Amino acid sequence: MLTQLTVANFAIVKFLELDFAPGMTTITGETGAGKSIAIDALSLCLGGRGEAGMVRPGAERAEISARFDVAAIPAALQWLRSNALDDDEECILRRSISSEGRSRAWINGNPVPLSQLKALGETLISIHGQHAHHGMLHSDTQLALLDQYAGHFNLLKQCQDAYQQWKSLDLQLKQLKEQQEQRQARAQLLEYQVQELDEFALQPGEFEAIEVEHRRLANCGTLLEQSQRALYLLSEGDEVSVQALLQQAISQVDALAGEDPALADITNMLHEGLIQVQESSSELERYRDRLEMDPERFNELENRLSRAMTLARKHMVSAHELAQHHQQLADELADLAGSDEQIEQLGEARDAAREQLAERALKLNKSRQRYARELDKLVTDNLKALAMPHARFQISVEHRADALSPTGADRVQFLVTTNPGQPLQPIAKSASGGELSRIGLAIQVITAKKVATPTLIFDEVDVGISGPTAAVVGRMLRQLGQSTQVFCVTHLPQVAGNGHNHMFVAKQSQGKSTETRMTPLLGEARLQELARLLGGDTITDNTLANARELLVSDTD
Repeated sequence: MLTQLTVANFAIVKFLELDFAPGMTTITGETGAGKSIAIDALSLCLGGRGEAGMVRPGAERAEISARFDVAAIPAALQWLRSNALDDDEECILRRSISSEGRSRAWINGNPVPLSQLKALGETLISIHGQHAHHGMLHSDTQLALLDQYAGHFNLLKQCQDAYQQWKSLDLQLKQLKEQQEQRQARAQLLEYQVQELDEFALQPGEFEAIEVEHRRLANCGTLLEQSQRALYLLSEGDEVSVQALLQQAISQVDALAGEDPALADITNMLHEGLIQVQESSSELERYRDRLEMDPERFNELENRLSRAMTLARKHMVSAHELAQHHQQLADELADLAGSDEQIEQLGEARDAAREQLAERALKLNKSRQRYARELDKLVTDNLKALAMPHARFQISVEHRADALSPTGADRVQFLVTTNPGQPLQPIAKSASGGELSRIGLAIQVITAKKVATPTLIFDEVDVGISGPTAAVVGRMLRQLGQSTQVFCVTHLPQVAGNGHNHMFVAKQSQGKSTETRMTPLLGEARLQELARLLGGDTITDNTLANARELLVSDTD
C-alpha cells in the first residue's frame, strides 16, 4: 500500500508531502489545477520517462519519493529479497531528475537502474489512464485484458518458453542450411585430398623410418668399408687388434697379480673390457653382414620420399606432418559428412518444439474460452448498471493453429451490441465515444479485481459519463476500495462522494510564481467541494443539500 508521497520541484509543484490511507481516495480540483500531477510524479517514481522539462523552473532538480508498506505484498517482498534490496516491511522508491535531464533512482537508499524501479513498481501499483479505452480497441490489448482476468500466467510462460525454443531451433536450422553450400564445396575438395592421401597411405612415423633406411642404403658402400675396418681393429687383426692387445695385457697383469693382490681389481676390469670388446665385435659383424646393396629398394624409397615431399608442399605442411595432416582432413570430412544428419536431427527437434508450442497454445485457448464466458457475463452486467440496459458483451477467441506466437495462437476480439436486434460487432465499429468509455470502465473495474498489485489508480476514467451512471461508477470503485487501495482522479461529484478519503488540488499564484498544492478534505470542506463540483463557484443551499446526499459515509 502507498503510505506517503513526497514531491519537490516537479512541474509547478514546489513541495508536497502527502500521507495516504487505505480504501478509495478521490482527487478533485479546479480545471487546470493539475489534478493528475501527483499521479504523474508517482509514475516517474515508478520508472517512467523523465525529462529536463519536468523540473520546476529555477530549480536544480526534481525529487520524488514514494513510501510503501509491503508487509502484505508477497510479490514485492520476494522481488526485494531476491535483489538484496529489502528493508523490513517498508519500501521507499526515490527518483531524481536534474535540470540537464540526468536521472537517478534509488530503492531503499540503494542506487538502481530504472529497469529495476519499473520491475518493482509493477508489483506495487497499476495505473488505468483516461485514454485506456482507446487502447482497448486493439486486439493485442484485448488479449492482454483477457489474460489479466484469467490469471493463467503459468500457461503464458510455458507458451513463451516453447515459442523461444522453437524459434531458436528454427534459426539454427536456417543458418545450417545456408552454410550447406559452403560445406558441400569444402567436402568436394576434402574428398579429392583425402583420396589422394589415402592412395599414398603414409603411416604415422613412416616418413622418419624411410629417411633412415634411405640414408643407410645411400651410404651402404661407405658403411661396409668402415664396418670392416672397425672389425679389423677390434678383433680380426692377429696382433694389432684391440682384442689381441687386451688379451696380452691380461696375461701380463694376471702374472703380476700373483705377486701383488692389489692388482686383482685391475685384472677384473680388463676381463670386463675384453668381454665388451668381444660383444661389440659380434654386433658389428652382424650389422656388416646385413648390409647389402639393394638398388631396387633404394629406388623404391627414393620415389616414396619424393612423393611424400611433393604432397607435403601441395598441402603446405612439412613431410614429417603429412600423416597427421591426412588424419585431420579425414576427420573434417567425416564431420562434414555428418552435417546432413545434423540438419535432419535439428529439423526433427524444430518440428517437435513447434508441436509442443501448438499443444500449449491449445491449452491456453481452452483457458481463454472458459474465462471469456465468465467475463462476458460480468461485463454485460456492469454495462447494464452503467445505463446500457440492452447492451450485450462477448469475447471472440479464434484459435489459429498456423499463427503461433509467444502468446499462443488466438485472435481475441471484444464484441458488443448496444441495441436490441443488432448483431454483435467489434467495439470499434458499434460503440459511440460515451459507450466506449463505459465499456472500458466496466472491463477495467472487473480486471482490476484480479490484479495482484495492492494499489490501483484510475486517472479520469469516468470521462464521458454523468448523472446516475456516474453514481454507479462511484459505487463500483468504492466497492473495489474495500479490498484494495484505490485512487481516482475525477471531476464528477457522484464519484467523488463515494471516496473513503478526499484530496483537493489547487493552483496558487504569488507574484510571478505559481505552484500546485494538494490537501485532504474533511467534513464541511469536503461538502463544499462536492457542492462546487455540482454547481460551480456559486454554492446554494440546494447544491449543499445535493452534495450531502452524494456524500457516502462508511456506514452506508
